[in-house]
Amino acid sequence: MSRPHRIAIAGAGIISKQHGIVIDQLRDELELVAVADPELAKAEALVAERGGRAFTTLAEALAQTDPDIVVVCTPTGLHADLAIEALEAGKHVIIEKPADVTVSRTDDIIAAQERAGTVVTVISQHRFDPSTEIVLAAAERGDLGRITSGIASVDWWRGQSYYDSGDWRGTWALDGGGALMNQGVHTVDLLVALLGRPVEVFGYTALLAHERIETEDVAVGVVRFASGALGVIHGSTAVYPGLVARLQVHGDRGSAVIENDQLTYFHSTPRGPNAPRPSSDRRARTRTRRRSSPTRRRRARASPDRCRTRTCTSTGTCSPRSAGRNRSA
Repeated sequence: MSRPHRIAIAGAGIISKQHGIVIDQLRDELELVAVADPELAKAEALVAERGGRAFTTLAEALAQTDPDIVVVCTPTGLHADLAIEALEAGKHVIIEKPADVTVSRTDDIIAAQERAGTVVTVISQHRFDPSTEIVLAAAERGDLGRITSGIASVDWWRGQSYYDSGDWRGTWALDGGGALMNQGVHTVDLLVALLGRPVEVFGYTALLAHERIETEDVAVGVVRFASGALGVIHGSTAVYPGLVARLQVHGDRGSAVIENDQLTYFHSTPRGPNAPRPSSDRRARTRTRRRSSPTRRRRARASPDRCRTRTCTSTGTCSPRSAGRNRSA
């Protein structure tokens, strides 16, 4: 058996703890060898829980522990610098979402990866949810028909204490945006995965329920996609007491709704032998290459009858489940 992959984590904030948990769960395959954070006490705290050595800089961690993979868990505006540093050292890199605060800095990461020849990936774990896989597979088969529209809505609440907990939160330089860039990014990612390349976007943003931040706590927009499909985006951290993250996808042969990662509605019309295949554009965009993320949990297998509120028959139609089997979101 080959040795476990050696992992270094850059940044010892809240999300790094989740990576530490998953690394520990996969200890036969992964080993945490270093945690780097300018606040050494934070790095030491994570090391005390999950192992490895604590450092104040990634450079020290790279030099003294020689990891195979670097996981970047810092504020967003620092992602590119650390990812490029790791790539130039010949390491594979996993970056917490989003890649960085601007497209140009993301392009810099891509250029560094092409020079290094190693792998870089951004955490988009909801692409691998069982609910997402069901809907992506249905779109690929053409069972939803022509995709006509979609809605991505994240209706969450973050109190003022959330933004006050870190001086980088809600700043353009380090957060890169507010409710849409930070909280809404996963749901928007799924909308793009299903509807394809956006070609036109119009929207409004506002800061309505919080103080001492630069970015928005409400964002709304409309999107036109290359396929002709239309989309609606709503992202907010000003929805008290906090509701759901919801994705709706609609086609001329079926529709699907995902709420809080669960498939709550699914209706499709499987193609007959003479039905036209989906367009090449749709086949290309739904066939997303899945790069293995060493800190991603193994995916569970899924089937359409995992809808929480409805069950789908062999013909693709839906019938209500008994109320006793429903779970509240």
